[in-house]
Amino acid sequence: MMQALTDQELHNLAMNFVGKKLQDMGYEFVAVNSQLKKHPQFVLFKKGEPTIFVLVKATKNLQSPNEYDTIWMETFIAHAKKMNAKVWYAGVGVANAESVDLPVFKGQPYYFAFDDIIKL
Repeated sequence: MMQALTDQELHNLAMNFVGKKLQDMGYEFVAVNSQLKKHPQFVLFKKGEPTIFVLVKATKNLQSPNEYDTIWMETFIAHAKKMNAKVWYAGVGVANAESVDLPVFKGQPYYFAFDDIIKL
């Protein structure tokens, strides 16, 4: 029987996807936190730039993977400013490759819906 991925496993897929993009952009990871609902997921460094906190969210919402809780985000941005850091958001839609109505199963094809990293 096929087993659906847990929320933590979906989050890890999104983290790996975003982490690769950030590396391709030339960033170094100062810290990585892949625990679900612990933020930020990535703390980035690039010489000559401020520290960047990256929030990653895996979602089943493929049409709008970039939607987030604005009230919570404003609180987090205020925290980042105190640390002289910028905040980026990466919403990643994860779906079963055969049907969006099915969960993502272990060992089965899936795809990502990803627009871009949002610099808040």
